[in-house]
Amino acid sequence: MSKSLLSAVAIAITLFAFLPYIRAILTSAIRPHVFSWFIWGTTTVIVFLAQLQGHGGAGAWPIGVSGSITVLIAALAYWKRADISITAVDWLFLVLALSSLPFWYFTADPLWAVLILTVVDLLGFGPTLRKAYTAPRSESVLFFATFAVRNFIVILALENYSLTTVLFPAAIAIACLLLIALILYRRRVCVGLPPA
Repeated sequence: MSKSLLSAVAIAITLFAFLPYIRAILTSAIRPHVFSWFIWGTTTVIVFLAQLQGHGGAGAWPIGVSGSITVLIAALAYWKRADISITAVDWLFLVLALSSLPFWYFTADPLWAVLILTVVDLLGFGPTLRKAYTAPRSESVLFFATFAVRNFIVILALENYSLTTVLFPAAIAIACLLLIALILYRRRVCVGLPPA
């Protein structure tokens, strides 16, 4: 299968995952944490730019599409007043995400940006993990499972394999799988818990 075709499949999966998620936000069936999504959107867009500089080629395209839609989800979450609880730690994550740009600029190496952004993006799961622990029915398992699969396909679609191009999608796929495990565990343990 060609890299461009794999990239197209990953983009289709991205759209497949996001469209029902956006619909669920609009109907208030899902209440995403606004700051997690804003941090994820910021980091994903910057990683997309770093992957392009690292010659990720067609494999970077799904990350760019995902970053754009992720920023839209943050805006929808804010507009719908889904989960807008913002802590000092959330602000720290945002500052760390933005700090990657000077590192990239001064080192002229996109790997530094990708390393920082991968850590920040993983830390950005913090508010969602906290929310999923207390309200396990407030997040979609299918959504995060789809993104785990999508990120594995992104890795296959990359035209150049390096730490700069592979680290982010691999780490996010693993984080999605861990979040799914937490949600399923908490749903099983919290059987009598009212829906969020």
